Amino acid sequence: MPVIKSAQKRVRQEAKRRARNKEFKNNVKQLTKRVENAIEAKDTKKLNDFLPKLQSMFDRAVKKNQIPANTVQRRMSRLTKLAKEAGANPYDAKKTSTKKKSAAKKSSTKKK
Repeated sequence: MPVIKSAQKRVRQEAKRRARNKEFKNNVKQLTKRVENAIEAKDTKKLNDFLPKLQSMFDRAVKKNQIPANTVQRRMSRLTKLAKEAGANPYDAKKTSTKKKSAAKKSSTKKK
């Protein structure tokens, strides 16, 4: 056990981070397994539910630099391809127009 106060704090921080990372990795593995099992069972309802959740989880991991971006892209590409072969369309049902309508431009009138 370290004697210096800053070293003690570092040990506490490392323990918290290790626990957080372990929990995150377990959640990713579990969700990936669920997706793979749903692909094998060709359960489109579960695939349509789990794939967007997994995508969201991967996106957050990339944002926090927990997983390299190329690794996430490769995994999602493979899983999505297998899901489509199994008959699921996970992203078609979720598509909605999120673009905001631009306000009509007012014609500028110059005073003469």
